[in-house]
Amino acid sequence: MVCTILVLTFGLMFNFPAKAERLKDLAGIQGVRQNQLMGYGLVVGLDGSGDQTTQTPFTVQSIISMMQQMGVTIPVGTSLQLKNVAAVMVTTSLPPFARPGQTLDITVSSMGNAKSLKGGTLLMTPLKGADNQIYAMAQGNILVGGVGASANGSQTQVNHLSVGKISGGATVERAVPSPIGHGNTIQLELNTADFSTASRVVEAINNKFGAETAAAVDGRVIQVKAPMVNDQRVAFLGALESIEVTPAQTAAKVILNARTGSIVMNQSVSLETCAVAHGNLSVVINTDNAVSQPNPLSNGQTAGTANSNISITKEGGKLLMLNAGASLADVVKALNSIGATPQDLLAILQAMKSSGALRAELEII
Repeated sequence: MVCTILVLTFGLMFNFPAKAERLKDLAGIQGVRQNQLMGYGLVVGLDGSGDQTTQTPFTVQSIISMMQQMGVTIPVGTSLQLKNVAAVMVTTSLPPFARPGQTLDITVSSMGNAKSLKGGTLLMTPLKGADNQIYAMAQGNILVGGVGASANGSQTQVNHLSVGKISGGATVERAVPSPIGHGNTIQLELNTADFSTASRVVEAINNKFGAETAAAVDGRVIQVKAPMVNDQRVAFLGALESIEVTPAQTAAKVILNARTGSIVMNQSVSLETCAVAHGNLSVVINTDNAVSQPNPLSNGQTAGTANSNISITKEGGKLLMLNAGASLADVVKALNSIGATPQDLLAILQAMKSSGALRAELEII
């Protein structure tokens, strides 16, 4: 059975010019970030689908500790068989500039052997950050998706029931200090480090706000002078994020998924002359340099052209392709047409990369 190879080569087939992007899509402001929160809690009110307490002792310990805090003493040696309780982990992200009283959506995930969290209620759970400080409190009724029935009720579809969500289930109790309001400068951080893009961002900012407003620290960080007054700084940052910058062309890269055979490549990928033999496949790429000589007295210039011949041979047949300019898209398309498997393609691309014929970074996922 021959596997189907999915090829995405839009960047190679259509060489579109780079488009200008807003600065907010290319970079972020240092200090403006989310912070992950996590907490351990109990879900009650389950319809017999909770943890089996004989196999999850931490659930029993949590219940005993909670009851003691509420003034209820459970005799030593008491065997608790509570099928309506489940131990869970609660996670969320604290957005930048969050203030006490703001609500957050939370995700509740079973950490024991509960069959379902459907219909359960999360008891008050403190959510802590990486510094072990409490930043929010969570509580509420859990909504579990993935359960559906047909109109006549004859068919039921059950998916993942051990994870649920609570919309607005957490309340922020503590704000995270932000360094953005301190000093007379801010730091822009590019999403992808690139010296060319960094220099273009600096040029665009200085053209809009004046010379020496921005200066590149390195290939990722750009230092920008900003007003000291808060409302003026906010207005300045709003205008700053709206600046359009044309990013530099990215480095040549080929991404291959060895499990599905999917290939993604950008327009910077190129090939050099090479020959590869793999099993019953043989790939030969060579370039024929031709010279075009103008007619006498035509004021023309002598020009050179490079026609690349891609020849792929398989036992039992031969496929020949002639194209102007060797591209990896042509090689992959030819390999697909003769039924090459993802493993064949992976081996051929690795051989091309090792020999230096593939002028791109090869990433296998």
